[in-house]
Amino acid sequence: MNIDYTVTALMFPAIPLLMGVYSNRFHTLSGLIRKIHDAHVFEKHTPPEWKAQFINLNKRISLLKFTIMFAAFGFLFNMLTVFGLYLNEIFIARIIFGSCCLSMIISIIFFILEIQISTKALKLHMSDMDIDQEIM
Repeated sequence: MNIDYTVTALMFPAIPLLMGVYSNRFHTLSGLIRKIHDAHVFEKHTPPEWKAQFINLNKRISLLKFTIMFAAFGFLFNMLTVFGLYLNEIFIARIIFGSCCLSMIISIIFFILEIQISTKALKLHMSDMDIDQEIM
């Protein structure tokens, strides 16, 4: 495969877009944690599913941390690919671009796992409501 600036340019809009999505999820998750914390500390309100929610939130925080970290590495590797091409180091640029793609793949896998845990959290949150089983 020939690698040039156009190949790396394909990643430039994708990576910041994904990082924006990840950051929005992180921001939403941090707001939820603060809300639960305030309810627990200030209002002395502890829902029965609190422990399960806490475990779930811890998993989600960890997954989002790795999701964002690998996306950032992907962005860094993409920039290093451009730098390698600038220096006319094609072989090194290919290796670095492969690292960029691998980092983004890992980031997306972590994101998929976080979405699965998030879905479980929503089901856990709805567990105390009486919903007719036929709807689900």
